[in-house]
Amino acid sequence: MIRALLVEKDEESGQTHAEVKNISEDDLPEGEVTVAVEYSTLNYKDGLCIGPGGGLVRRYPHVPGIDFAGTVDSSNDDRYAPGDRVVLTGWRVGEAHWGGYAQKARVKADWLVPLPEGLDTRSAMAVGTAGFTAMLGVMALEAHGLAPGQGPVLVTGASGGVGSVATAILGRLGYEVAAVTGRPESADYLRDLGATQIVPREDLAETTKRPLEAETWAGCIDAVGGAMLARVLGQMKYGSSVAAVGLAGGADLPAKVVPFLLRGVNLLGIDSVMQPYDSRLAAWERIGRDLPLEKLEAMVHPATLDDLPALGADILKGRVRGRVVVDVNG
Repeated sequence: MIRALLVEKDEESGQTHAEVKNISEDDLPEGEVTVAVEYSTLNYKDGLCIGPGGGLVRRYPHVPGIDFAGTVDSSNDDRYAPGDRVVLTGWRVGEAHWGGYAQKARVKADWLVPLPEGLDTRSAMAVGTAGFTAMLGVMALEAHGLAPGQGPVLVTGASGGVGSVATAILGRLGYEVAAVTGRPESADYLRDLGATQIVPREDLAETTKRPLEAETWAGCIDAVGGAMLARVLGQMKYGSSVAAVGLAGGADLPAKVVPFLLRGVNLLGIDSVMQPYDSRLAAWERIGRDLPLEKLEAMVHPATLDDLPALGADILKGRVRGRVVVDVNG
């Protein structure tokens, strides 16, 4: 028997309920590789799956957890052997497929990535989908010409999981980082991560009738979307790029096309769910090399499976800062 956070649905009321229970290993879904999970983490999608209504879940009972890291327990695929350390993000694991909030997980071999040098399973989950997405954003900006010394790089939603890791990576790489936050109490936290400038959220929260403002930002990793993204587009330097990684501020984009036409601004969409294996491997190798682990530790809030129902509600209300690392055996 293994412990797992199981989300079940009452067919009469339609409401869901999450509770830690013992389940059989035989209950795990089909897959080529069984992983002894050591750590998982908490993302906004996890909060949706844990909370009443079930969010993204389609079939019950269900084990959420869109990330996990651990050691291969058994494998029917030649690429992995017992004892190999692996990490998984994306592929709708934790949504359509049982995820990492259990002491064991069974998945397709194609979904796994070998854990890179420089990371253990705990630090990999301090990174998780949020940090993986942040690195994909940094790599996309670099591929479109961003380099240190060109001016400040804006990070919106900087206190959140993606923003925190993006701030730390960019600071480590020598960029001048302007961190946007609506929490004044987070200023010291963001400076410790590597931010050189704190931008109050209200400075960018409203759209403007002017499609172009002063050229200010050499690049941007945007986790907010909505009106803030529209405002930022008009402040980008000529030929610069914005990596769009989230929509905490809404899915609508009340923007003009003028920044694209007159300044050659690029809006780069970043998807972490269906990234092909080679891209995943490259991103995780960069994370192992370019993310300062000592900064990473400052973001970590430890948790156990029993803490997840309450934490799932907190993250939906914007009450979670940094990275929650879940010890599934704790």
